[in-house]
Amino acid sequence: MSIWTIIALVNLLLWCIMAANILYILFFALAAQLPIKENSELRTEGDDYLQYPSFLVLYPAYHEDAVIVKSVDTFLKQDYPKDLYHVIVISDCMTPETNAKLASLPITLLQPLFEKSSKAKALQYAVATTITQHPTSNTQHPTPNYAVILDADNIVGPDFLTRLSKIAINDEAIQCHRTAKNANNDIAALDGLSEEINNSIFRRGHNRIGMSSALIGSGMCFDYQWFKQNVGMLDSAVEDRELEALLMRQRIFIRYAEDIYVMDEKVSNSDNFQRQRLRWMTGQVQALVRMLPYIPKAIATGNINYIDKTLQQALIPRSLLLVLTPLFAVICSVMSCGAVANSTLYTLHSQLCLLWWLLVLLLFLALFVAIPRRLRTTALFRKALSLPALVWPMLKNLLHIRPKDKEFIHTTHNQ
Repeated sequence: MSIWTIIALVNLLLWCIMAANILYILFFALAAQLPIKENSELRTEGDDYLQYPSFLVLYPAYHEDAVIVKSVDTFLKQDYPKDLYHVIVISDCMTPETNAKLASLPITLLQPLFEKSSKAKALQYAVATTITQHPTSNTQHPTPNYAVILDADNIVGPDFLTRLSKIAINDEAIQCHRTAKNANNDIAALDGLSEEINNSIFRRGHNRIGMSSALIGSGMCFDYQWFKQNVGMLDSAVEDRELEALLMRQRIFIRYAEDIYVMDEKVSNSDNFQRQRLRWMTGQVQALVRMLPYIPKAIATGNINYIDKTLQQALIPRSLLLVLTPLFAVICSVMSCGAVANSTLYTLHSQLCLLWWLLVLLLFLALFVAIPRRLRTTALFRKALSLPALVWPMLKNLLHIRPKDKEFIHTTHNQ
């Protein structure tokens, strides 16, 4: 077997791996364009006020002094009945000044001391404390029907809970539409664009064909009793993926509420961008390792959503696909020139070269379709030219992935 034959086989294997990733993305990007199915059971304005659900709103906040007070203060302007929602901030390693400002608001402020901080520990602490203690305010809060999880930088509209209450009665798990609240530079714009592409593929596209949405870490709403019973099982730095796996194993559908917005601050410098991507890639590997043992049972019982969510953890990040696929296409084109002396090998490499460029076309088509129409601007596509400069550090991140590392990788936020 000649060296060119071996290269051709490796080339074909690489192509199959990349093709599987790109076809997955293309399929759900196209599915996201299907019309939404109307839900006839939505609550209307004329429904009985007493039937409105109550919410426990949790803000895990680790070193979030720059943003937490504004986020909570904005949230408290809800047009929802005040006695039907209760805000808890879990203040972890924040300054006395920040805690004093939070304590002056009509919320419950918790200040745990963790040896190693994580969002999962903060959520567990909040639920355990809520069970054993009364809120510090004079208002008596009812046992919540739903738990809402928001990040410290999240901003929502005054109708957030009102809109959520209209669909929560029908679902045990809801992922709201998280979207960018800033696009102050190229990196922030790309981060926001990436989130909207993910919304199309992993949330809207899935729901459109009756499959569960993916979770995203904030803007999440769960049946409170389910959340209380399951939050204690979280023990990693990727609590959203753990919650997702638990829901799928229990065959609980995750609804994507695409018209309920949660404004989220996008990273605006290269260091935070790389730390965020390292956290996500580490989370993917950890989730894949945890989910694989249950795959045989999922296959045997036809649990399509669990199988799908496990496959998602094995996907190559889109930003890497966007750079690696054209790169492999160029390399293959160069190799086909090297095999010109052998007519059979030249034909084989030429065919593989065409297949690689077909993948490039399909990838760009998938990403273009997944981008919301309002974002398809020439200015945004110009900003995408800064992506290649971010990819090399992302590739180096692969060397820093520690599947067993449970340490939380924090990204800072601006004022």
